Formats: sequence, C-alpha cells, structure tokens
Amino acid sequence: MNDKEFFSLWQKIGIPCKSHPWHGVEIGKHAPDCLTVYIEIVPTDTVKYELDKVSGHLRVDRPQRYSNVCPTLYGLIPQTYCGPSVGEYSASLLNRPGLMGDEDPLDICVLTEKSITHGDILLEAIPIGGLRMIDGQEADDKIVAILKGDTFQEQWKDIKDCPLPLIERLMHYFLTYKDAPGSEKKHCEITHVYGREEAHEIIRRSQRDYLAKFGQLQAQLASLGSTLN
Repeated sequence: MNDKEFFSLWQKIGIPCKSHPWHGVEIGKHAPDCLTVYIEIVPTDTVKYELDKVSGHLRVDRPQRYSNVCPTLYGLIPQTYCGPSVGEYSASLLNRPGLMGDEDPLDICVLTEKSITHGDILLEAIPIGGLRMIDGQEADDKIVAILKGDTFQEQWKDIKDCPLPLIERLMHYFLTYKDAPGSEKKHCEITHVYGREEAHEIIRRSQRDYLAKFGQLQAQLASLGSTLN
C-alpha cells in the first residue's frame, strides 16, 4: 500500500476514531498568532519520541544521545509541512541556493514553567520567535512559543524578551543532540535567532507547503466528514 492509498484508507476510518495528530488536528483558527500544538517529548524524557507519520502513534525514535535532554516541551504544528516554500525562504536569506525543507511537519518548542509530565498531548501555544537551523542541506526551523495562559511568561511577546541563557540552552541542545562529545563533525548549525514576525512567516509558508502536498487529502477528509454528518 502506497502513501496515497494509506491516507485514503485512514480518512475513511479517522473521523469516528482518534484523529491523526498531523493531518486530523486543525492548526487553529487564529494561526499564526495562536496554534494548536502536538507535543512529542518533555524535558524529563531520556528517550526521543517521534510521531509515526503513517499510523499517527507516538513511537520511540532513539534514546537521547549522551546526557542531552530537550530543555522545553517539543513537538510539531499540525497541518504544516516544510517543503519548497520554507526551503526557499531560508535559501534566499542565507544566499544558499538549493536549500530544501526537511519534508516534515514544522517543529516547535514550547516554553512554560508548568510541569507537563508526558507527551502525546495537544496544547495551545503562542509563537514568539524561532531558530533558523540547517541540517545538512535542509531547512529545519524550530519555532519558539509560550504556553497559552501561562501567566508567568505571557509578558514575553517576542523572543528578545526571553532570558538569554534560556535561548542559549535551547540552541545548545539542537547543536549537539546528534553529535558525539568532542566530535569535529557537526550535523546542524543555527544561523539566526529570529523574532515573532519572522516566525509567523515561516508558519504561513509551512501551511502553504502543506496544502500543496496534502491539499487533496484535506478535501477528501472534509467530503467524508460531510457524508458522515
């Protein structure tokens, strides 16, 4: 069964069952100002969990390498896709022709002082900036957001309002999470830390890339929903 056939089958059974976190959950009607986010891992996880994109279940990707643990809640933004538009944006800003999107949902880190003990949950988050990360020849942006309703951090309207050590810790994680300690070969680089408006642009582009890639899927899903209603 190829991907197209699988998604067609999933649509027929997905509505009366649990929604697929990537395709079946809406990004939110107030995007990009406020987003519905699917959380895969939390700061206490010593295993990196990742959404299985075919089944919609959370699976073990790998143990966290060495002593690294993600310092924030981390997950994906539903109904986004890092494709040509996302790749072209980074390529133009960095003057690196040929950069591509990483062909995954857009990643997001959610800052909060609250203790959330496990992933595989949905929450609402407010983007305040992002990290322009390049992994090989792929744009792999990390949107940075705050948990909606977190009164301690709701004063942070832009990433420049965050304490610098917090952003540096987040950058350190992504710059080292694939590398052995002392390794001279670096898999990832972070070229810029950008603010709220640029984060919104990345989110909008990832939505466009998603519609270009999966628009037919969403149209079929909407049609099925109307039939079942």
